[in-house]
Amino acid sequence: MDILIGTSGFSYEDWRGYFYPQELPKREMLRYYAEHFPTVEVNATYYSLPGPATFYQMARKVAPGFQFVVKAHKDMTHAEEFLPEPFQLFRAALEPLQEAGMLGCVLAQFPWSFKATPENRSVLERFRHELPDLPVVVEFRNSGWVSEETYALLRQLRLGFCCVDEPQLKGLMPRIVKATSPIGYVRFHGRNAAKWWQHEHAYERYDYLYTEEELAEWVPRIQELAEETEKTYLFFNNHYEGKAGQNAQMMANLLNLKLPLVPAS
Repeated sequence: MDILIGTSGFSYEDWRGYFYPQELPKREMLRYYAEHFPTVEVNATYYSLPGPATFYQMARKVAPGFQFVVKAHKDMTHAEEFLPEPFQLFRAALEPLQEAGMLGCVLAQFPWSFKATPENRSVLERFRHELPDLPVVVEFRNSGWVSEETYALLRQLRLGFCCVDEPQLKGLMPRIVKATSPIGYVRFHGRNAAKWWQHEHAYERYDYLYTEEELAEWVPRIQELAEETEKTYLFFNNHYEGKAGQNAQMMANLLNLKLPLVPAS
């Protein structure tokens, strides 16, 4: 079983004193992070697309075998109409990671407003058409996508299904485990139900520390997912004050994995 554990993002100032040493320069955060985890989810690309040089420099700071998962830009998943340019820029930006063998996959996170309609199924088809040769995992936020029809479509399009752990609120995705491609994927968002919809600052939604008992519920499910896939990624997005790193290490211990665990080349 090839299970890789990491966090959603790494460049957080509020991790100082919790995960990073207080005096660590920001430019050294990725290097330090990669000494502790074998993979990272790059979320900054959702807000702005870097040039290829940015990923070239990032790849130089980590050991061979380290894996980057890159989130699709918001114009690729949240735009009201199809925009071809973001896909072109995104592909170009990823080239250094592909050449270095460090691109794990692309994460396409769609909003809660992206509902299970025929039009939106066509959006998924177009997404695959624009990135035909890249491994892609889709995260739905709306529970209306939970159906055998959805899973069949994802398999047909060679798109992975992102399993999630998040508050069990009406309309949000339940804690289900499903494999629709060679990539297994789980995102742990925390269970802060009180702050999920109502918060003053975005980070409040993800201010949650899992207990060992809560994570232990996932162990047999993750093992099952890993048996059905070639590679399984586990990412912790409960990032406030380094809680993600703490829970990632806790999950590694539960799975008897020693970090950093770099995948076989």
